[in-house]
Amino acid sequence: MTGPRTPRRRFAAMLGAARRLSIPADPHPCATRPPGARPPPLPTRLRVTPDFPTAPPLWPMTRVECRVRPLVSLGPGKHGERRYVPLAGGRVAGPELNGEILDGGVDWQVQRADGVLEIAAHYVLRLDDGALVEVQSDGVRHAPPEVMAALARGEPLPREAYYFRTLMRFQTGAPAWQHLNRLLALAVGERLADCVRLDVYRVG
Repeated sequence: MTGPRTPRRRFAAMLGAARRLSIPADPHPCATRPPGARPPPLPTRLRVTPDFPTAPPLWPMTRVECRVRPLVSLGPGKHGERRYVPLAGGRVAGPELNGEILDGGVDWQVQRADGVLEIAAHYVLRLDDGALVEVQSDGVRHAPPEVMAALARGEPLPREAYYFRTLMRFQTGAPAWQHLNRLLALAVGERLADCVRLDVYRVG
């Protein structure tokens, strides 16, 4: 009759059982390997399948047309050229939102060294029923250097010539528009000489 197993004896028994099973250990995918060596394949049970759920739907929401004033540069910043564009009002019209853009908004920007323009626009809508809605629109615009230079000169270009996308969020206290506080919208942008046009889609 043997006494109770100590933790050391239990560990020794488990180790002996594992050795008897002769199960080869899978190399850890993050283990150190010689330079140039290919990583071992992940075990089948860990491989990611290409089956993704259906992408969320996008519903047309509104078109934003906002007048812009001349750009103001603050000079080089820690992440690139820091600058802003005063927003001079405009209109929104579409299936879900209709009204005006109030004068006084600002589009803060960072022109990065890699040519990407970071955008953070902040403005207020007055909808046709009088409700006030805050809009925060964060995104990026980029293209080959010659295309970005043409945009900076105010030359008209099709929006397919460059990448201009923003993620939009809304905030309002108007009872009829409380649903805006709970959604995200995706906008496809177009830069004109003295105006920015955004086609806005509600993300399902």
